[in-house]
Order: sequence, then C-alpha cells, then structure tokens
Amino acid sequence: MSSNRFNKTNLKQGDAIFTQFILISYINGSLNAYFKGCIFRSSFRLQHPDILIMGDGSAKASVPKAKLEAQILEAVLKRETKGTSIKSINMIILKFPKIDESLRKCKVIFEQFDEDKSGAIDLKELKHCFEKLQVKFTNEEINEIFKTCDLNDDMGISFNEFIVLLCLVYLLKEDHAAPECKSRMGIPDLEATFETLVESFVFLDSNKDGHVSKNEMIRAIEETKQSDGRIAMKRFEEMDWDKNGAVNFKEFLFAFTRWVGIEDDEED
Repeated sequence: MSSNRFNKTNLKQGDAIFTQFILISYINGSLNAYFKGCIFRSSFRLQHPDILIMGDGSAKASVPKAKLEAQILEAVLKRETKGTSIKSINMIILKFPKIDESLRKCKVIFEQFDEDKSGAIDLKELKHCFEKLQVKFTNEEINEIFKTCDLNDDMGISFNEFIVLLCLVYLLKEDHAAPECKSRMGIPDLEATFETLVESFVFLDSNKDGHVSKNEMIRAIEETKQSDGRIAMKRFEEMDWDKNGAVNFKEFLFAFTRWVGIEDDEED
C-alpha cells in the first residue's frame, strides 16, 4: 500500500461523497443526483488512479503490482469497450461442454512443448513454444508471464496454468494482430474458445472497470432465477484468490478451468 501512496483519508471521503449521491438519487428518485454521482466517480478516479471505485460504491487500491498485470488490465478494459454477445450466465453454462472439449485438445500442444516429459513446461520450453507459435514477446515479457502463471512457484507451468497463460497471450496479442489475420497464434480453434472466455468475463463485469465485484457476480447469477446469492458467493470466493473483493481476468481464468473440470482431472 505504501508503494502506491494509498491515501485512506481520500478514499473514505471519496467513497462517502459518492455514496451520498447514490442515496439522494434512490430516495428522491432524482436522476440529476445520480448523474452527479457518476461525474464525481469519474473525476475521483482521474485524480486518484490508484483507487478503484467498484460498481457497488466500495473502493479499493487498483494499481496492479506488476507491469504485466497493468498490461492485462489495460487489454481487458479495451476489449470491454467492444461489448459481448453473452447475455446471461446460462449462455456461459451451455458453452461448458464445447469449452471443455476444446481446452482438452490443448493437451496435445502442452505435451509437445513439455520436452523433458516432466509434466510441466519450464521457462526454456516456454520460449520454444512461443517461437513455434510465432508469439513475439521479449525475454522480459516471457519471464514475467511465466512468473505470473506459475502459481505455486515451482518453476514449471502445469497444464491448467498453460491454458491460462495462452489465454492471456491471446488477449495481449490483440493489438499486434493484423486486421486481416484470422488467427493470432496459429491455433484458431483454441483461440475461438479463448474469445468465449474473454466474452464471459466482459459479461460478468457489468460496470466495465476490469474487475468482477461480489455484487456483479450475485446479480448475474440471481438473474437466472435458478440460483440464489449463496451460490453466487461460493462462485465468487472460488475466483477471488487474493481475497481483495475483486476478481481480475487471471483469477477468473483459473477458476474457469476448475469449473469445467480441467484441474480436477489433472490432479487425479
């Protein structure tokens, strides 16, 4: 917190003022007060870029710890401006079988680059993988994405970590892909699945701030009329690994691999 000079006083003042505007709008039915609240929110975020005001009015530190995390957030925010074709949680669930099948085909790619057959891809093998897939990242970027996806710090990327890593690469390569190019990594079928995962995240992040909040998850699940808030809380807790009250895209991807059963099968 000290590194990004997180100002607790400003945070409390900003959160309190914004909440007052929302309450005025709710009690009086005044759209004018609501819009003032939105204007304040935008102004406050510009003045305090290290503070993120969530869709439910809460606030938290938002500056990613690493350069790569900042790049991922920027890519997510840019992608969110394009919207999503997914309109409900049920649409995501219906896609589970196809997503599961596609991700399992990724196993062939994983085994191809697990050159020493250790069951994990080390840094050297990942560089070979990127060369084969024509992913043009610097050594620094490769090192950082390796470290980001190596959750247990064992210097090896497991299969489910590899899936997350490739999806992050897919997202980050959007700006570098030629408009006429249909594939960013030479694996179009798998890339179509990655796009579904990106669209799913964009749908859940209803206020388009690059994170999924607890309230956004509850609202999305309750709209199905088939599950209550307890299910939503459980799903949110599965995603929110660092317990900071907001789910970023990487956390969402790791949770998704478990939801479709990828991690379970790997552990058996």
